[in-house]
Amino acid sequence: MSDAARKLLVIVLAAGEGTRMASNLPKVLHRVAGRTMIAHVVDSAARAGASAIAVVVGPERDDVAAEARKAFEEAEVFIQAERRGTAHAVLAARVALERGYDDVVVMYGDTPLVRPETIAALRGPLAEGAAVSVLGFRPADPNGYGRLLTEGGALVAIREEKDASTEEKSVGLCNAGLMALDGRAALAILDRIDDANAKKEFYLTDAVEIARALGRGAAVCEAEAAEVAGVNTRAQLAEAEAAVQTRLRAEAMANGATLVAPETVFFSYDTKLGRDVVIEPNVVLGPGVNVEDNVWIRSFSYMEGAHISRGAIVGPFARLRPGATLGERVHVGNFVEIKASELAPGVKVNHLSYIGDTSVGANTNVGAGSITCNYDGVNKHRTRIGANAFIGTNTLMVAPVTIGDGAYTGTGAVITEDVPADALAIARARQVNKEGFASRLRERLAAFGKK
Repeated sequence: MSDAARKLLVIVLAAGEGTRMASNLPKVLHRVAGRTMIAHVVDSAARAGASAIAVVVGPERDDVAAEARKAFEEAEVFIQAERRGTAHAVLAARVALERGYDDVVVMYGDTPLVRPETIAALRGPLAEGAAVSVLGFRPADPNGYGRLLTEGGALVAIREEKDASTEEKSVGLCNAGLMALDGRAALAILDRIDDANAKKEFYLTDAVEIARALGRGAAVCEAEAAEVAGVNTRAQLAEAEAAVQTRLRAEAMANGATLVAPETVFFSYDTKLGRDVVIEPNVVLGPGVNVEDNVWIRSFSYMEGAHISRGAIVGPFARLRPGATLGERVHVGNFVEIKASELAPGVKVNHLSYIGDTSVGANTNVGAGSITCNYDGVNKHRTRIGANAFIGTNTLMVAPVTIGDGAYTGTGAVITEDVPADALAIARARQVNKEGFASRLRERLAAFGKK
């Protein structure tokens, strides 16, 4: 039976609190590339073809359960009321195990970089008759890790370092924690695991020797150390972020984007880039950014929840907030912020402006320092600017307000009423010059300063 035809249950263990993170958040809710670690793991399991996903959480951890279901809506949640080891945690999902699956894969909510391809490789030995398949890796420094002991290519035991002999400690192949079990034998193996150890816990690692005692084989599948790294501290969280960013940058360049200084560009897990996109140094693309072909993103720009159409230019020093939609050939320049607004093709907002809750028609030019005043202290209101309009420098548009097609606003205008199409709106006080007043003012100020 092919892997694709074999029914797969993935059990994700996410009950650990992660006290070494020095955080009020559960460890698995910390984010890597804009997404919680638990969501990364569940999504990887789903993309590996899981028929069902069971997530084991601690008591009163509805927040962890909710994140898991964001990644896989049908994820089933089980509670591990007491923390008595990894095998005990897996058996918290006994109801799922009893439904019968060809393969069972156990993953951990704090290993966010495991690829679907690695899950598939881990399942491979099961199709060839093994009862247990364990994911191994070869760290530069194996100290602290359990060792995978093999004979003739077969896995015979997993030995924790504290229990390992000097010879066993010399083994460089270490246990990554992930394990695949033959679904037909999984409960028979798990139910034989006992707590006859110093900690009185049920260790999943005992499954290897139990499977062999039952006359079944165990195998090892190897992965790169960076892919299977667990996150237990803030430093390790930073290492995971660096690893996933390296992966995302490589994928972006392989798919046709130019990153001028790749190490300074940060992507989210869901960033979408078209071909021939150019991204200058020091750019951050948060969650929900979709960039079409031939876009140029200049330095020091930050964006999230934005759609940027073909041929647009963004930045430098631009900020696109959620709901920003830029049409083709739009220019958003330095120190410009766009939020919940649609800019039609050809719009230019090149300098020092805020455009929020606004629709702007095609080919309109918004002058420097212009602001849509969208918030009255209680509610947000929309501004509508037509096509081919010209918004003069330092125009304040007090929403709700509409500026018609082809209309002009005078420099420094405060627009509080609708402007008809092709009209010129001037809303400022008349200039008055008082001859000699500046000199008299300086004298008064100087005299005041001497008191």
